[in-house]
Amino acid sequence: MNKLLPRNINNNYTGYKFAKYFFYALTALTLWRSQHHLFAADGGAQSIATIPLDTFTKAGAATVIGIFSLWGLSQLIIGILYLITSLRYRSLIPLMYLLMFVEYLVRATYIPAFKPITTVGTAPGAVGNIPLIVLSLIMLIFSLLTPKVRID
Repeated sequence: MNKLLPRNINNNYTGYKFAKYFFYALTALTLWRSQHHLFAADGGAQSIATIPLDTFTKAGAATVIGIFSLWGLSQLIIGILYLITSLRYRSLIPLMYLLMFVEYLVRATYIPAFKPITTVGTAPGAVGNIPLIVLSLIMLIFSLLTPKVRID
């Protein structure tokens, strides 16, 4: 439990190195995804998520675009927290993996089941969320384990 919620938050990461480097890659992915939702004219709603905005009223489409932009802001904040963790507080990497696991699990299971979004195609997130659930759980486990031989 001390590795998941460390008493001292510092830059000492004791898990497997590949889990740390994978976290860095996911940090970059999160930051990259956020910028499109923030800056694309449609917030990525139609161009990525294939939501048929052209069938909505002008106000309805604007609302969806606004929500996607807010989502981009949330992703940016999460990405910045991941970046700060990567640069200065690596002891929090296991906790970040737990939060990432919960986020992708809810995003891929609860939301589609109880609050479905109509699309005309398959959004990359719908396909990519399942592997990210599995990978974040695996990386969480490896970030909590201490390798028997440490070479840094």
